[in-house]
This record gives sequence, C-alpha cells and structure tokens, in this order.
Amino acid sequence: MKKQIAIIGGGPSSFLLASFLDTEKFDVTIYEKNKTAGRKFLVAGKGGFNLTHSESIEPFLGRYTSNHFLDNALQHFNNTEFRTWLQSIGISTYVGSSKRVFPTDGIKPIEVLNAVLAHLKEKCVSIKYEHVFTGWDAENFPIVNNNVLQTDYTVFSLGGASWKVTGSSGSWIDTFSKKGITTKPFKASNCSYEVAWGSHFIKIHEGTPLKNIAISCNDVLQKGEAVITTFGLEGNAIYGLSPQIRKQLATNKKATIYIDFKPTLTLELVYSKLTNSSFKNTTQILKKELKLSLPQVDLLKCYLSKDSYLNKRELANTIKKFPLEVIGTATIDEAISTVGGIDLKAVSENFELLNLPNQFCIGEMLDWDAPTGGYLLQGCVSTGVFLATYLNSSS
Repeated sequence: MKKQIAIIGGGPSSFLLASFLDTEKFDVTIYEKNKTAGRKFLVAGKGGFNLTHSESIEPFLGRYTSNHFLDNALQHFNNTEFRTWLQSIGISTYVGSSKRVFPTDGIKPIEVLNAVLAHLKEKCVSIKYEHVFTGWDAENFPIVNNNVLQTDYTVFSLGGASWKVTGSSGSWIDTFSKKGITTKPFKASNCSYEVAWGSHFIKIHEGTPLKNIAISCNDVLQKGEAVITTFGLEGNAIYGLSPQIRKQLATNKKATIYIDFKPTLTLELVYSKLTNSSFKNTTQILKKELKLSLPQVDLLKCYLSKDSYLNKRELANTIKKFPLEVIGTATIDEAISTVGGIDLKAVSENFELLNLPNQFCIGEMLDWDAPTGGYLLQGCVSTGVFLATYLNSSS
C-alpha cells in the first residue's frame, strides 16, 4: 500500500519535491492556499526569468549564508542538473553574458510553470487549491481547511515573507512558534537600502544607474550595477551584500559600504590617469580620462572638500573606495526575498523537524540567504530534490 505525502504550499521547492518522489511508493498531494499555484514564481519572472547561475560548484556554494547547511542539497542537485531536468520537461535554457541561466528566448514564465504542472499531472500528483493550513491536531496531524490530514509524511513549503500580493506573507511563523518550533523573525534581503542623499543630488540623479562598479562591505565584494533612488540604492551590486549590511545595521543602526567606481583599474593606474591627463580641469579629467558618469562625479564633489577634490592622490583613493552610509532597509514586502523563518537548528540534515517526526520544511521558509542571480530559486529546488531522494530511499 502506498504511503501518503502531503505537501503544504505550491512553489518551486514543492514542485521539484513532487517531481522527484517515487509515485510507485507514494500518493502525493500538494495543498495550495491560492486559487492557482506558483504565483511568486511568475512574479519573479517579470524582471527577466533567471532560473539559476552557471558558475562552478565551489563558488556557487559560497553564495549561500547558511553555515554550509545547504551544501549537501546543492551538490546533490546542482545547477547543471537543474538545467538538464528543465530540458527533460521541454524547457531549453541558455547562459547569458552575466553567466545567469534563462529560458531560451521566447519561452515565457507561464510556459515554464505550465510545463512543470503538466509534468506533475503525468506523475499523478494531485494539487488541491484554496486549501489553507491552520495547525495540527492533538496527534500532530496537519489541519487543512478544518480537516485533519491522515498522512505518513508532511512537507511544509510555505515560503518566506516577501511579496504578500502572491500569498507569500510568512504568517505561518506564529503557528510554528506556538508549536514549540524555534523560529527567527523575518528580515528583508535583496532589497533597496536607505541612503540620506542630499536634496540637490537626488533631484538631479534619481533613477540613474551606477554601472560597472564594485561595492564592498565587511571585506565582501560584489560587482555589478546599482540604481540611485529617492529611498537609496538598489541593484545586484548591493543585493549580494545583504548579510553584511544587515549585520552592521543590527549592531550600529547604520552601515558603511564602499563603492569602487573603476574596479577594472588599479589605484595606481587611476592616480596616473589623474596626474598625466592632458586635460587641466579635474571634472573634465574624471569624465573624459576616467569615463566616470555624471552621478559618480557629483558624488565625489558632494563627499570631498574642494581641496580634497583637487588633490589627485586623495581623489584617486576616493574613486577606488568611496564611502557611503546606509541607514536602513526597505520593508519586507518590498524585498525580493527574506531571511528568518525556521531556525536551521530546528531541523535535521534532511530537513525533518526535530520535534515533529516525519514532518519536514524546505525552501524559503528555512533561515538561509542568497543573492539574486538564480541562487534563490536553485536553493529552493535543491532542497526539494534532496528531500525526495531521502524519502524515496527511506520508504
């Protein structure tokens, strides 16, 4: 007789879990509270549907801040295997210039989702919509729509707390906390960071990108670009520093990041260009010789005194290490992702809740972090496949 598996929550981690479970051994049902599944999956695809990243496994693992907790899952089902699986269900992919992986041109996010759902249907996985988890009964069976589910295994894939419009509110955390499961408060990650720009500067440069820069915080470096907004700064060059910025904000209520406006040039080469230029005017040297953009030049002017701006050595140092104070983060609902949720100490290496045998948590509801660029989605799908392999072998 087949064993019953209830997967609560319909997102990438639950889809891949269900896809890799052996349906000769299990009857698999996904319970989704929305009218449709994968809403956050579709929203994430609006800005360019980044599925994973193509870099090799060693640096790939280093992108995750979970004290290596996810290493086994990420190595078990890596970025290459994810692409191979997508190809098997009819979704071809390609590696972009940024080494990020996308669906082949012309394939829309809804087509990817439909291919996944069609695959689950072929495997006889049942999906029940508008089914809401509210807690457990006296025997620790999950309650969904006021009905007790008599399951052999329960897997929670309830997501983080960002993008409430998709149903990903993180409201489940109180239910788990009251059950005695250790949780951590949700915090915004991969979000806009607050900077107190001068009124004149932001009036001119709001919405302007800082391209081809590198930003560092606590000796961690992130290359890319960032956009100047009324609120502060956002973009991939700062998203990847979320753990370091959060740590400083928690300790000091402010954080200092350093922008390298010319990461491809050494400090000495920048200094040489400043001192040996045929242009006499410093601003002209910055624009013509060093190819700095107008907002970069204006930032230097705002930060440096007139004497420092005209001092070539001091100017070179600041171009390579421009200090900027961060005073806050965007709200959780404005963030791309969140950290917090189920404390990793509350689950086993196989994601089983230590005080609820045969019940598991996967995906974003666990307390781990990763930058944008395909790492978040890969982390989710890898936890799903890893758990499927464990359940298949242990049943």
